[in-house]
Amino acid sequence: MQREQISVFDMFKIGIGPSSSHTLGPWRAAQQFVQLLQHKQVLEMVVEVKILLYGSLAKTGKGHGTDIAILLGLSGDDPVTFEVDQINTKIAQINTDHKLLLGGKQQISFFADDDMLFLFTESLPFHPNAVTFQAFLNNGTAVSGTFYSIGGGFVVKEGEQTQHKTEVDLPFPINTAGDLLHWCIKTGLKISEVVMENELAWRSEQQTREDVLNIFKVMRECMYRGCHTAGYLPGGLNVARRASALNKRLIKEHTYSNYNEWVMAMRQTGNSFQNILDWVSCFALAVNEENASFGRVVTAPTNGAAGVIPAVLQYFISFCDGFDDQKIIQFLFTASEVGSIFKKGATISAAMGGCQAEIGVSSAMAAAALTEVLGGNQRQVLMAAEIAMEHHLGMTCDPIGGLVQVPCIERNTMGAIKAITASQLALQSNPDKAKVSLDAVVKTMWQTAQDMNSKYKETSDGGLAINIPISLPEC
Repeated sequence: MQREQISVFDMFKIGIGPSSSHTLGPWRAAQQFVQLLQHKQVLEMVVEVKILLYGSLAKTGKGHGTDIAILLGLSGDDPVTFEVDQINTKIAQINTDHKLLLGGKQQISFFADDDMLFLFTESLPFHPNAVTFQAFLNNGTAVSGTFYSIGGGFVVKEGEQTQHKTEVDLPFPINTAGDLLHWCIKTGLKISEVVMENELAWRSEQQTREDVLNIFKVMRECMYRGCHTAGYLPGGLNVARRASALNKRLIKEHTYSNYNEWVMAMRQTGNSFQNILDWVSCFALAVNEENASFGRVVTAPTNGAAGVIPAVLQYFISFCDGFDDQKIIQFLFTASEVGSIFKKGATISAAMGGCQAEIGVSSAMAAAALTEVLGGNQRQVLMAAEIAMEHHLGMTCDPIGGLVQVPCIERNTMGAIKAITASQLALQSNPDKAKVSLDAVVKTMWQTAQDMNSKYKETSDGGLAINIPISLPEC
């Protein structure tokens, strides 16, 4: 049996908001379909493309920017490098000219109302997030492909069990928390050190360190930008951005001109419980307000939960003297491994498991990471992850208007605070006396996901989504 091999750069992907499963995943699926056409050497023969969106992608696709992401992906643009301030201009041009430059090479006619179909009542069995592309050629034949966005930006093509990735010989193969603990006990390595050893199977240590620090760079730039941008979020809900005003209120008279000076300034605001609590909320709000505005973010492990890990990491940097490259790498390594365990044993897709699969997993990841960098042993790290998830079990995903705004943004603040609390509990506890293991809570989360009514799985068919009267012209 082939084991799923997940790198830190699979769990942390640079992309564009507002959703990893509904924006980044469909974007990557569109790119893969273009690559399929190129592989078959028929790209220049395409005269028409149809896009069929199923299940959750259909029901909340407009609010999540699925249609926008797919058009950009089909155009040959990449979410890591595409300038976010050019999104509206490019989409407007496609819709005005009714022309799409497929793969950046083949111009075809495109009418969104006719060529992109939202099949609200249809769903495919493998996963609720499904999209089918159909390319019609000038010789009368067609090429099609169905792709599933399974959460966190992971994409699987129909007929394949996992996303295509070259298999390597990992020194420490891990599927469960039990596997991870086994290797830690056998070698005496910290969890982050086990992760580094596995990452060396893919690339050099220097490259790995540089790439992880680049992930952090994108996280901090996103947070900094969010803390200094006011206004309202797009989409029609008219949700006011709060991070900027909160940052201004908390920073008081202290001045700064860049991220490093900002960190120094916030340290001078004091370390009272209330002050730190407000700052953590500010960090999380900032990231997810950027995410909701089609900003550049890092899946952690998803876009909807992108604010939890950066917020807890920033708490460590600002208030625990964690402003150190090695500590930051250690934090992100540990978080990624815990996230991969949930990915392998359950799901990180809200369309499969509700919000427990996003905020719950991100909180567990952050709790584990914080515990290790604060000096906790391997058992305490896993205990912290378990505590965080245990108290997110059953959380539903019911985005109002299909937008990743309410209740999603505030839930990131809750997930971050729970992560810090879980870490503190684990650090003050004896893991040998714990009643619940991380593997047990992963199993429970998956069982809960399977039992959860589908209307609470990112469909906007239940919960807050149907109890808050709104009018969204865009949806």
